[in-house]
Amino acid sequence: MTRFRFTTAGESHGPALAAIVEGLPAGVPVSAEEIDRELRRRQGGYGRGGRMRIESDRAEILSGVRHGETLGSPVTLLVRNRDWANWTAAMSAAPVENEGDDEAMRRVFLPRPGHADLVGSLKYDRTDARDILERASARETAARVAAGALAKRLLAEAGITVGSHVVSIGGIVAGRPDEMPEDLNAASDPSPVRCLDAEAEGRMIDAIDAAKRAGDTLGGVVEVVARGVPAGLGSHVSWDRKVDGRLAGALMSVQAIKGVEIGLGFEAAMRPGSRVHDAIRLDDALERGGGYGRAGNNAGGLEGGITTGQPVIVRAAMKPISTLMQPLETVDLRTGERAEAVRERSDVCAVPAAGVVAEAMVAMVLADALLEKVGGDSLAEVRRNLDGYLERIRERGVFAGA
Repeated sequence: MTRFRFTTAGESHGPALAAIVEGLPAGVPVSAEEIDRELRRRQGGYGRGGRMRIESDRAEILSGVRHGETLGSPVTLLVRNRDWANWTAAMSAAPVENEGDDEAMRRVFLPRPGHADLVGSLKYDRTDARDILERASARETAARVAAGALAKRLLAEAGITVGSHVVSIGGIVAGRPDEMPEDLNAASDPSPVRCLDAEAEGRMIDAIDAAKRAGDTLGGVVEVVARGVPAGLGSHVSWDRKVDGRLAGALMSVQAIKGVEIGLGFEAAMRPGSRVHDAIRLDDALERGGGYGRAGNNAGGLEGGITTGQPVIVRAAMKPISTLMQPLETVDLRTGERAEAVRERSDVCAVPAAGVVAEAMVAMVLADALLEKVGGDSLAEVRRNLDGYLERIRERGVFAGA
């Protein structure tokens, strides 16, 4: 069975990050420039820290692509860390001469509340939390975005688009337009906070500035919308085949994400069923839904773990970043004494970038579900299989007189 899967490797201040993507059929158009555009989008957003001024992420394609097309073999992507030049001793894979110098080795003994520093140190039996935080860092998401760019390209070839926008930052909620823009990223990317509401944008920027002055950080909520998703991806038959579960798991795996909603999400728990469920209507113009439409999309494009043909709408809640310039209390891992948590260079707010990362994760889940449904070793075969499936769901049922 053809399936899309990926893995990443690398540390925040190591030589590079890497992603290996498996399952892409042969013949998918791929370029480093297209991946680089996604990487640049991830680096943007008001409230980012000094690291974004150092890094200028670019992808190197090491395998799986020839003359601009995938080969059907694993694709390896490399994103080099420019800051590595300042960390060659502290992050050296080999022993170094001044290993006993804690400051030179950038050792961390004061774990940050809310970060993996302490629990990772306990789990892996490390005293220096640097061994944990380097991999736990959200810098890793650069590799996810690079891999997600490949998934987006495959989905685009199947008529599926994925975009995102910021719903809220620091409790400031953006107004929702009566009709979402067809090209969501074209509408949201020009905003410094990737927000569709100009008035809320200004208040979000002011809140980020205030948090920076206070040595604090802010979180928020992003929304991802996938259009063109055909009905029938995923399955109700087993827990791990449900697309909503796969989406929730993928987004919850992103650093600092603490909550996921699909469609109405938690609001659905507050309403009676008559104001939650989407009435079913016939509409033979909705070919990707088999000619069945909905009165609304409170379900967020998913029912019973299966896509409905409506846009897939997912929101992810990001907590404030755990590195504070006015640090919280912690415990020194060497002595057990009370101390202030370490200050690492960090962002004040990374919510706009989180939307780009969330897009990548949603795209990879949907690419996997698409290939699970239609299969195919080449892009042409995937298209033929998808066209055949869509034709079948158009012909069946009421349209076939059954």
